[in-house]
Amino acid sequence: MGSQALSRLPTIDFSNVNKQNRDSVWDSTKTQVFEALQEFGCFEASFNGISHDLRNSVFSSLKELFDLPLETKVRNFTEKLYNGYIGLAKQVPIFESMGIEDPQSFANLMWPNGNDEFSKCIKIYSDKLTELDEIVRTMVLESLNLEKYMDEHMELTSYITRVMKYRVPQKDEPNAGLLSHADKNIVTILHEFGVEGLEVQTKDGEWFKVKLSANSFVVMVGEAFKVLTNGRLRPAVHRVVMSGDEDRFSIGVFSVPKDEKTIKAPEEMVDEDHPLLFKPFVYEEFFKFFRLEENVNDPLALEKYCGVSTENL
Repeated sequence: MGSQALSRLPTIDFSNVNKQNRDSVWDSTKTQVFEALQEFGCFEASFNGISHDLRNSVFSSLKELFDLPLETKVRNFTEKLYNGYIGLAKQVPIFESMGIEDPQSFANLMWPNGNDEFSKCIKIYSDKLTELDEIVRTMVLESLNLEKYMDEHMELTSYITRVMKYRVPQKDEPNAGLLSHADKNIVTILHEFGVEGLEVQTKDGEWFKVKLSANSFVVMVGEAFKVLTNGRLRPAVHRVVMSGDEDRFSIGVFSVPKDEKTIKAPEEMVDEDHPLLFKPFVYEEFFKFFRLEENVNDPLALEKYCGVSTENL
């Protein structure tokens, strides 16, 4: 499908998918997932795991959270890379984000008396999206006949939930909420609350706006999954562009390689038609390299860090 004709992402329904039941529904969904991630690096996932009331509760909580004073929000600090508060960057001054590893601890940090409603809702949300992440990754490995690596693959990762706000830009500010990039992790699952802005780039470089229904999510491949599949999956290059007069809120669950883990393609992924693209690397060390000022906006940072030169093949 040409980019000019592409008006929305492929939509895949997970409502009747059950990990315990490898039936025709599972097989059909698996085929759709793998094809979408090869072609676009992402898709729209529809499933009934999150109720309308829960969505509304989380949305209201995010407004309250980001209205807290800056000195409160920056308490969300961690030694782990990109797991804490991010905001007020010169290039994207309208963007703020906070990482949540443990909802209860996070709520106690943000509010003097805690916030049981917030922590409960965020945990339910995160757990549901984690389940979807595991289903998607399982389907990818099955599609590549890598079932024997399933346990090892799932042990590779931990999860971080990020909540995000993109405020309405002032007249003298750029409307870029997030610059063009591909995520570095394995899988990202995003949900936005009513205000659009996410854009995805097609293979031929065209951009299109992602339009989601209220009960759907965007599932995206990150660069680490590209390495693990030796290039068979295409990381989703995306950005956020603001328009209109409403702030934009979103929530995402990220499956991230544990810092000490080595990322490498299984031997089954390397053959004459698929020569090795990336040398094995430790995720934490790559992320330190990526965070350097000269690399952080470089779309080829991964290739520069661990790419296998074609001259050596």
